[in-house]
Amino acid sequence: MCSDSAVIVTDLSKSFPVYEKPHHRLLQMLSPASQKHKWFREFHALKNINFEVKRGETFGIVGRNGSGKSTLLQLICGTLFPSHGAVHVNGRIAALLELGAGFNPDFTGRENVYLNGSVLGLSREEIDSRFDTIAEFADIGEFIEQPVKSYSSGMYVRLAFSVAINVQPDLLIVDEALAVGDEAFQRKCFSRIQNLRDGGSTILFVSHSAGIVTELCDRAILLDQGELIAQGGPKSVVSKYHKLIYSPADSVAKLREEMKAQKEEEAILVDEFVTEADKVDTELVASALRDSTLQEEAYYEEGMVPQSALSYSSNGVVISDAHIEALDGRRVNVLREGEVYNF
Repeated sequence: MCSDSAVIVTDLSKSFPVYEKPHHRLLQMLSPASQKHKWFREFHALKNINFEVKRGETFGIVGRNGSGKSTLLQLICGTLFPSHGAVHVNGRIAALLELGAGFNPDFTGRENVYLNGSVLGLSREEIDSRFDTIAEFADIGEFIEQPVKSYSSGMYVRLAFSVAINVQPDLLIVDEALAVGDEAFQRKCFSRIQNLRDGGSTILFVSHSAGIVTELCDRAILLDQGELIAQGGPKSVVSKYHKLIYSPADSVAKLREEMKAQKEEEAILVDEFVTEADKVDTELVASALRDSTLQEEAYYEEGMVPQSALSYSSNGVVISDAHIEALDGRRVNVLREGEVYNF
């Protein structure tokens, strides 16, 4: 495995048997090998997924419910095995896939810290040295000495997240686990994630929040119906995700095929974490800024058209003219830093 790669996914597929009736499981077990396929149909959760995550990269995974995101993370963690293909992971993994996964409900919070910490590869001495930090971050007070079966879902995620991030993982995997925490705790979690990223940890992040993905991630992929249909800069991928979920139902299939075809044609600039369209947009902005060095105020540059903009199908409402104006009412698209404008 390449030393600068944290995760390499190659031709990864995962399928599950689906039974029409419960007793078909038994009939399958009792049938000869040549007849077993008669009692179930295969559901393909993932189909030929390929991507690579660099060390120190924050990598987003977006997609509609049922698109295969959680299955992909479980395969990366090793809690599921692929039907075809391979996953190579370099380094220690800490994962938040389900709230309290790995906790014993009859154990106290303290006992579960030691249990979960040992599962994540820490020695007892290492857990001893980090316990106070874990308990302080979780901030559940005296409940740390109570059985976790008495915890609320928020207390579960506080303790689980606190253990995971204090392992100092090479690879941190977060699957929407922070959604149940209150706003103050979420801010603390995102701050800690950013600290881990700045310290060189690789992060895989699944979220439906466009703001979180574009703010935290260097790159992202879009999954739909078990297929990887887009990858590149987070802004570009999230825009395609929104285009997919907000399109009329009768046009989704065509849109998926267009995105898949575009993915094959695009040259993804892995080392720069941007798509070609994002790069053109950046050059347009830089050019406008160079031309504005003699300008003392914002102005409108004719012909400045973004290359990475996406058009959405009409679903009853059309936004016909979104633009920015200076406070005196002038339409502008080259702005001055520190000034106030109206959108």
